[in-house]
Amino acid sequence: MMRLNQQITGIIIHKLLNSEDYRTDIVAIINVEFLQFAIDFFKEIVSAKFRNQAIDVDWYKEHFLNPNRSSDDLIIHSGLNRKTIGNIYQSTSRSIVLDVTENYYESLLEYIHLLSDRNSDIEIQLTIKFQGVSVDLNLTESLIIINTLAVKRAQLRGGAWSTVGKQVELPLMLALAKLLQVPPDYYALKGLTAEGREVDFYFFDKDQKPLLCEVKLMGKGNPESADAVIARDSAIFIADTLSERNKEQLSLRGIYWVELRNHKGYMKLSSILETLNVPHRSIEEFSKLDLEAVLKDVFEELL
Repeated sequence: MMRLNQQITGIIIHKLLNSEDYRTDIVAIINVEFLQFAIDFFKEIVSAKFRNQAIDVDWYKEHFLNPNRSSDDLIIHSGLNRKTIGNIYQSTSRSIVLDVTENYYESLLEYIHLLSDRNSDIEIQLTIKFQGVSVDLNLTESLIIINTLAVKRAQLRGGAWSTVGKQVELPLMLALAKLLQVPPDYYALKGLTAEGREVDFYFFDKDQKPLLCEVKLMGKGNPESADAVIARDSAIFIADTLSERNKEQLSLRGIYWVELRNHKGYMKLSSILETLNVPHRSIEEFSKLDLEAVLKDVFEELL
């Protein structure tokens, strides 16, 4: 899984609390990661093909699907993704990965040969040069490389958006609690309910009744994310943006919601805490320095 450093996490939280869009930052991370992968991949291609000049040897399979490579490498190089393997075989164990990736690569290769034969009037040849060494890839080889790059891009894209949720939501809630000066005894980091379900964050009212919080950094195109929280008996739902349908569903179920994309959207949390009898301090606004100081405390607490 892609890791966000504290600087990127801080930038995203700053934008969320200032009702700004953080998605361009995630796209930039995806682009940088992908382009670095492409450069490293091309370097390996030059080395692998240059070493193996025999016409009858599948140099790509010999190098990039070598069973000594990591499972993640094998999955990407075969043109698959881990989630697909897990869904089909209910496991992504090493033995399954070794078997599936080799078989899938052979099927992919057969299909690419078929496409090449059907489109013999089209000529594609990739030339890669590195440190004075130049190799040419024919149509079949070029299509394999293009497919691998496409799969890697999709993996990075999916992983990046998942990462935002997993790595930003908890420090975001902790930052909100500290900005609103909720006493430490009246909030808790994620934990398990009596039913064994993990919850993102808790507030506690003055009687120490736990108030479950659900956080989803979703857009209006993700109504199912709000649907999921309705079945979880959460007291508070916090999102980047919410559709009108989301808001209606949550309100009908008696779940308080906060839409951070609204101007000073975080202020609604203050009124919710007031209603739920959670000690806090209401704030109209905060400075960049205030948030930086709070984030410093957040990251130190989460270490």
